[in-house]
Amino acid sequence: MPHLRARLEEHLAKGHHAGMEWLAEKTDWRADPRALWPDVKSIIMLGTSYAPATNPMATLAQSEIGTISVYARMRDYHDVIKGRLKQIAGFLAKQAGADVKVFVDTAPVMEKPLAAAAGLGWQGKHTVLVSREHGSWLFLGAIFTTAELPFDVASPDHCGSCTRCLTVCPTDAFPTPYTLDSRRCIAYLTIEHHGPIPTEFREPIGNRIFGCDDCLAVCPWNRFATASRDTKMAMRAELAAPKLADLAMLDDATFRQFFAATPVKRTGRDRFVRNVLIAIGNSGDVALVEKAQALLDDPAPIVRGAAVWALSRLLSPPTFEALRKTHLAQENDATVCAEWQLEPVA
Repeated sequence: MPHLRARLEEHLAKGHHAGMEWLAEKTDWRADPRALWPDVKSIIMLGTSYAPATNPMATLAQSEIGTISVYARMRDYHDVIKGRLKQIAGFLAKQAGADVKVFVDTAPVMEKPLAAAAGLGWQGKHTVLVSREHGSWLFLGAIFTTAELPFDVASPDHCGSCTRCLTVCPTDAFPTPYTLDSRRCIAYLTIEHHGPIPTEFREPIGNRIFGCDDCLAVCPWNRFATASRDTKMAMRAELAAPKLADLAMLDDATFRQFFAATPVKRTGRDRFVRNVLIAIGNSGDVALVEKAQALLDDPAPIVRGAAVWALSRLLSPPTFEALRKTHLAQENDATVCAEWQLEPVA
């Protein structure tokens, strides 16, 4: 797949990988699987559906709750899929007398273009793999093997003239079809980004507190997808519509307990509560002022800064100004001090 290297280099040159510096590491391995493992002869790509039973965008209009990306409302897919890949790879190794290696986001492997080349689907205009049978809801895994297997035919692109995934994006993260600028992507901003979320993206984030499914959810091919019945990756009911008031009060221990074994846990309590406060600021619900104000003294600067922004949106100008005079004098973090200079919203 000689085009992989050019696509990767262009992505990195434009800075579309944002703060994910690990994407710029071992580019030779990403561009050519043979550089990762010189003995590999074939790659088997596998997909597991996680199609939701309900519309994941339905909660976006409920300002008192937080919206968590579908894939994070369940057990961490890495744990489930890797175990299954090892079972299949073990069978292959025994039958073919070949060596095998399995990968689920654990190595510099470009799973989506490899899956497209293997015929599982095609990379849509939102850059995610689309399947005619499963829509945009596939977890991917790879088995590298020294066995020489017959290759499947690459899947053709069936996006046609549709641009729903591009126009629905709240932050205009797609500069062109098939190109994602992670610096503007809500999934990146709420999961991978470590600092304060840039001001221009806070209002468009709405109540999305971990990830974003908008570009996936509007794909017309989803109408052929059947809701996943995988019991090991069943949706956790408490993550379908969690209340912002409850999430804002999570300390590190309760955060770890609540999100145990889910992808959310990897982001950490501080960044997650930062996201919750952005949602609180967007809620327009003055009943949440007390929750935000309680976090003005939080040990984490990114939490304190987000609390300031939330209060600037919920309080009247005189009330916010009075609070600013009290707390600004006590603040020693430059980033949080800059948040206090925000013009309050009436």
